[in-house]
Amino acid sequence: MLTLDLLTVVNDSYINAGSVCEFLQKLRLLHSDDSITLILDNAAYQRCWLVQSYARLLNIELLFLPSYSPNLNLIERLWKFVKRQALYNVYYETFSSFKAGITNCLQKVNSDYKSTLKTTLTLKFHIIENQYIIAG
Repeated sequence: MLTLDLLTVVNDSYINAGSVCEFLQKLRLLHSDDSITLILDNAAYQRCWLVQSYARLLNIELLFLPSYSPNLNLIERLWKFVKRQALYNVYYETFSSFKAGITNCLQKVNSDYKSTLKTTLTLKFHIIENQYIIAG
């Protein structure tokens, strides 16, 4: 059964190393006795010395996806789904209502959207073997 445990760090500006460290701290507090491997893309603020040092301090392993592979990052697929549900063809008069629309959508992932996300957030991939790539 698919159940998404969503842990969020809300930020009204840019994501940076500080917000990633805040997320790592929340993650460790939530799973204080568990072994944690966090899968990340290659954003500079995730690979920086501060984040990597803080992860080591919290005993969290950071596993970086290959460059240019958003299809492997489940959060990219979740974000695409949230945009489709909460942002496409929707006008929010205020920034506060905009954030509320996104939050409302995220709160429904384990109820209203569970069956849809079960196929969207699968770990099954098609592997293409013995293919030749011709660059022109």
